[in-house]
Amino acid sequence: MNKWLRKSLFIIISILTFGLVTPSQLMNTVNAENHGDRDAFEAQSVENNFVKATGLLEESESAKETFLQELLKQAELQSYQKFGTRIKPVIENEFREIILPNIESALEETAAQFPEEDLKNLTITEKPGKGLSEKIFNIKNAETGKDILRFHVRREHPPQAGYWFNFHYHTYHDEYQGHHDLGSIYWDKNTPPKWMS
Repeated sequence: MNKWLRKSLFIIISILTFGLVTPSQLMNTVNAENHGDRDAFEAQSVENNFVKATGLLEESESAKETFLQELLKQAELQSYQKFGTRIKPVIENEFREIILPNIESALEETAAQFPEEDLKNLTITEKPGKGLSEKIFNIKNAETGKDILRFHVRREHPPQAGYWFNFHYHTYHDEYQGHHDLGSIYWDKNTPPKWMS
């Protein structure tokens, strides 16, 4: 096999297998040319490695998707726990339609920043803040104990506009200073009950 064809084959195999084929495996393939069935061996090797790479990629995407869905389910449960029995029935539908998809986007954006092996270290806190506390839940790195995201809901009372619940989150990137808005839900002109009541 000429040098140019070998290099081309090496590059194609590297691209197709996302690095799952090492140069030594490629050299074994090239050395197989001394045997009569070289082309069939190469084609089978490339096909097998492509199938392996595709399977690993799908498995990886599936694991990440499963992780995110589980995290989102826990986030929803923590939110309902915070709302309590008096607030939840009033805002539950709007929360599902407006806020939850934005929480999902924030979680996906955060998950994309971490290698897959680090995702397993991300956990959700289990106790929302009571009373007038803004805390709904935090996403933290269980290994380091540091918060990655902090999801909050703040009561707002603009003049002559009744009460609103403003959902937002903070990130470790700016030391939790910036507000990343998730949306607002109108309560009523009357003062809302305390959280978890």
